[in-house]
Amino acid sequence: MARYQVILAYDGTDFQGFQRQANSRTVQGVVEAALANLGWQGRAILFAGRTDSGVHGAGQCIAFDLEWFHSPDELGRALNAHLPADVAARSVQVNSPGFHPRFDAGGRTYQYMIYCEPNRDPLRDRFAWRVWPEVDPALLLQAARLLPGVHDFAAFGSPPQAGGHTVREIFQTGWEPQAGGLLFEVSANAFLYHMVRRMVYLQVQIGQRRLELEHLAQAVHAAQPQPPGLAPAQGLVLKKVQYKSDSVDAARAEECADEQSPDPERGTREIMHDEWSE
Repeated sequence: MARYQVILAYDGTDFQGFQRQANSRTVQGVVEAALANLGWQGRAILFAGRTDSGVHGAGQCIAFDLEWFHSPDELGRALNAHLPADVAARSVQVNSPGFHPRFDAGGRTYQYMIYCEPNRDPLRDRFAWRVWPEVDPALLLQAARLLPGVHDFAAFGSPPQAGGHTVREIFQTGWEPQAGGLLFEVSANAFLYHMVRRMVYLQVQIGQRRLELEHLAQAVHAAQPQPPGLAPAQGLVLKKVQYKSDSVDAARAEECADEQSPDPERGTREIMHDEWSE
């Protein structure tokens, strides 16, 4: 018996989120069904974080224990043979018996795609938010620079557990031009419920000159509420979950893990819960 770590990619369009639900098609449900065909007898896979209906994954991390007598690469091929077309195991490796995709994570990276056109584009609308009037990319960049640091992000989302704290650390943000659109990327130690989609919505409002930069600054530095609104789910992708063993920013991830160790006065390891991106 060994603990396997798998990186999943999935198109979230036809799923009711990641986490298993009764009478709903979920990513966890189809993965566990595929594993059952390979002799897995566990109760539930472990995973880095929940994504909601319509949200995609490029680097979701899961783990499970399995009696497997072949190589990890062969496990990946066998798993993919039983998975539907909208989910794939991108990599498989053996990890330590105590590895947990959520609690061992030092950070997460999300991406969000927008494109600016007056008319719908069915070939892009599955994975991007059509924004019109168009945005000013220079204003988006200025807005993104206000976000990094340790702040109370209560204006951007709610904690996964009632009464939980809303302080998070954003490591870096940025907007980059992509073929036919603009891509927002954000890395943080953890996220609040709807935090990324709220950030994108407010930045787009600024880029369309419907909101001033100072309003975003007040939301970041003083947790001041702003006009309601969320970017749609389909533009959001969980790109990567960072661990202490990652070559990129390993030292920072280790520091983050130390900061987020369990505190008996603060309850369970709530800070490591990921965003639920409804």
